[in-house]
Amino acid sequence: MERHRQMTIFQAVASEFGLAAASRRLGISEATVSRALAALERRLGTPLLKRSTRGVMLTDAGRQFAADCARVLRATDEADASAKGHHVEPRGLLTLATPLLFGDQLLMPVILDYLDAWPDVQICVIYLDRFPNLHEEGVDVAVLIGDLPDGYLAARRIGAVRQMICASPDYLRHRGEPRTPSDLTGHALVMCSGANRSMDWRFQVDGAARSLALKPGLRCSTPLAVINAAVSGAGLASCLHYPIQEHLEAGRLQPVLEAFEQDPLPLHLVYREGFRASAKVRSFVDFATERLRRHPVLSA
Repeated sequence: MERHRQMTIFQAVASEFGLAAASRRLGISEATVSRALAALERRLGTPLLKRSTRGVMLTDAGRQFAADCARVLRATDEADASAKGHHVEPRGLLTLATPLLFGDQLLMPVILDYLDAWPDVQICVIYLDRFPNLHEEGVDVAVLIGDLPDGYLAARRIGAVRQMICASPDYLRHRGEPRTPSDLTGHALVMCSGANRSMDWRFQVDGAARSLALKPGLRCSTPLAVINAAVSGAGLASCLHYPIQEHLEAGRLQPVLEAFEQDPLPLHLVYREGFRASAKVRSFVDFATERLRRHPVLSA
């Protein structure tokens, strides 16, 4: 019982970034919060918090312990609900991580329909153009475009997406269309310079994967900015299929080098806990998988 109490208090402090705010949230005195934290740190033998006049910050051990506490406390709440016969209905907060354009264009309609179907669930959407550490960052479900990292067994494949080279028709009329990947060195290029973005473009040449290190004339910090620049005639860009589908259909962008495209990138919903996942996680993954698998741009 005392361990559960200490974890509950620590989780409140970690969430509120302060002892006073945590005491108000839990309805206990600040002195009680302070004593519980001191006892917890003595028991674990490591500092979990850095205290200052501006509040508290988590140590590295504190961040990991906070994620573990959230998982254990959530499992405890769900066990209580199951014992009371509440386990059939999904409920509670679901934290979902997705790339920005995928979330806005493909996933948000699914989220809204899911919330209509399960009004006792609340969803927090985190937009990330990188794949999060689900446990450390407290994410329940994440969209992953690309190969699954080793060890991720709790995943549902929902389709695949093409990586395409494209440009505006005006640009191609003035500069000509590249016929092979090596022709790209004579063209204006637009690339995304965000975190973890490579300046290499990858192709299939004579049945083998080939990577080209290219020097862009324009670098943008977001994929949407790259797409908008390409539509405006700034040069050739490498884009995923789903955010440019409307531009392709309207003739604002034109694909090139299609014969040299790599195999489509796999797309998964990845989630924590596997078969022990909560009702809200299982229901969202089932709901989103069924809806997204029918989307035409994910059927590559």
